[in-house]
Amino acid sequence: MDSAKSFDGGAPLAPLIPAGVDPEVSSVKQLLKLLDKAAKSARTYGTNNPVAQRFFQQFYDALTQHLEQYTRLAFLVQRNQLCFRDEVVYEPEREVTGDSFAFKMYSDGIRELTFHQGLIQADLSFFLEALWGTPLTEAGTEEPLPEEDDDDIVTRLWARNLSAITLVTAEELARSSGFGNDELELQTQGYMNGSVASLREILDREQAKMPGGKESNSSAEGDSRATGAGTARPQRFQANVVGYEVSQPEIDALTHEIKMETARDATLYILDILTAVLASEQSAPVLTKLFEVWDGVLDALLRNGQWTVLETVLALLQDTEAVRPDLSDSHKQQVAGLFEGLARPERLKAIGTYLNRTPHAKAEGLLTLLLMMNKNAVPGLCSLLASLEGSMHQAIVMEALQTIATDNADPIVRGLTDKRPVYVRNLLTLITRWHDPRFAEPVEKTLRHPEATVRRDALRLLATLRPSGNGAKLVALLGDDDETVRLTAMKVLANGHFTAAFPLWSPFVTVDEFHERSSAEKRAIYLAMKQTAADEAIPYWQGLLTEWSWTHRKKKEELALLAAETLGKLATPAAIAALEVGQKKGGTAIRQACTIALSVAGRQQRQNNPAAVNS
Repeated sequence: MDSAKSFDGGAPLAPLIPAGVDPEVSSVKQLLKLLDKAAKSARTYGTNNPVAQRFFQQFYDALTQHLEQYTRLAFLVQRNQLCFRDEVVYEPEREVTGDSFAFKMYSDGIRELTFHQGLIQADLSFFLEALWGTPLTEAGTEEPLPEEDDDDIVTRLWARNLSAITLVTAEELARSSGFGNDELELQTQGYMNGSVASLREILDREQAKMPGGKESNSSAEGDSRATGAGTARPQRFQANVVGYEVSQPEIDALTHEIKMETARDATLYILDILTAVLASEQSAPVLTKLFEVWDGVLDALLRNGQWTVLETVLALLQDTEAVRPDLSDSHKQQVAGLFEGLARPERLKAIGTYLNRTPHAKAEGLLTLLLMMNKNAVPGLCSLLASLEGSMHQAIVMEALQTIATDNADPIVRGLTDKRPVYVRNLLTLITRWHDPRFAEPVEKTLRHPEATVRRDALRLLATLRPSGNGAKLVALLGDDDETVRLTAMKVLANGHFTAAFPLWSPFVTVDEFHERSSAEKRAIYLAMKQTAADEAIPYWQGLLTEWSWTHRKKKEELALLAAETLGKLATPAAIAALEVGQKKGGTAIRQACTIALSVAGRQQRQNNPAAVNS
């Protein structure tokens, strides 16, 4: 249901009329648009709702203005059409025949409807209420009118005797035609093909031709029946009331409408009823009970994963005060409680249960639901994230947490100590999106997590949150059992601005087990040492260049070659001196590696200090 905010206040009463268009016909079409809008709002919100009353007032003002200019407005009523001057001015879609006011008048036997100048607002209101079958009240009072034996439109209008609204009925046409109940003969005589301005005249003329009838009496009788005089009412119950011929296409259309109505979703039907009650109910106890029912509706929709329907319901409840500005404070608190209750633990658990048990569960509307929760929902959303099995559903909850948890991130921090790796990695991804250095310390603690993938993700995140500082804890990761974690730690140290004295490295690079590591890892370690320890590590590398050993000779020679390569990249005076020593005292392969490294160091010095070279 559209909320009151969505209404645009109606169409202008005097729209611009294109050249060649009859201004009266254009005015009539505009009036019917206003009538259609007023009827829809009355059916949706009830006739006493401010929105419906505003649209009714717009229609009445426009109709009064039209009648002041043209004195009368007459329509010929077809099955689902209104005609004016042989032109169809109202024809809704076939799918909405049941909501068409043309069809309602036609089904009750009205064949011509005329509004006359001097129409008062109370009579127009009575006519519209009779048309839609809404409860009638005496004008100016709150007391309902006594119930009629027959509640069709014509009977209601006859009972009121509206002087400025006249009707011509199918029954009158049948009586005047002289063909009794034979509707086929009535149709072939062309009574329903005459222009709208002549239908009343045709009726009066035919009544005057009846044997023994007098024109004045017949006309008076017709006028009496059209305007609602009490003398005409008993004739409606005589045996010659005209039926309706239904063609095969019309039968097919009615069958289709019945099938569509039968196939209508029961949930949506119930929601429509509750919405109508919400828009129109005046009893405070009933409204209190209604909001309790809405709470149960939210539970049912959550359990069944009807996110899009739930989104529509919540949007409606958000606009409750706009549609019902007369709500009491206690009812407003009930509405607020409906939204606060969205994050109840049992409801979040129900969401997770549904998503996990439904392999291809649709997630449309779920994010909107989660974003309607406040920051108090963060612990529950974290539990929901940890319980979900599908990555797509996890991503939706993470997106909601990204917005909601910014002011309540403590549950996120506590979750980093959880033993479930997928859950912790999702939390690390969430912190990455925030890019807040305040999370560096809790992320650093995650380096001790038992799952290697978590430790690797934590290292990468830590490099963005803390790209410099003491690298001691990163160096300690050289003892990690997983090579990818060790390589990631060395990459972080090599690319950042960390410091780590050589004594921190020594326990890892001076033991025999270091020789067994891969060439890629040893190269990464030396580059990280160059970045963090610099000249402090030169004695260790120089020793590798000049060391002679009969054990692990090939592996030690590999270390010496990597040492020469690293010293060349370091290119400090102490590094160059160490390379010169290795060039003199090392083996053939090492001397050659030192020569190449000295060349690299020279080029790097020239690039770093071009002024010194030029001088």
